[in-house]
Amino acid sequence: MGRNLALTIIFIMCILGPSLVMAATGFSSIGALGRNPSSAPKILTAMTITLIFAEAVAIVAFLVVWQLFTPS
Repeated sequence: MGRNLALTIIFIMCILGPSLVMAATGFSSIGALGRNPSSAPKILTAMTITLIFAEAVAIVAFLVVWQLFTPS
């Protein structure tokens, strides 16, 4: 039971980590657009790259945890 509990906690962190990154990115980009609307293309590019990297890390973490959950 201890192994499954540890993997479940890791799985929850795999969900919360990228979710917090996405929330912080959205909050910061909207704040930056409110201060300087003319810089929208630069902000959109940086925001998109950040979201792609956060999602890629989440997918890799999900795959690692999924592999650890499978019986050996």
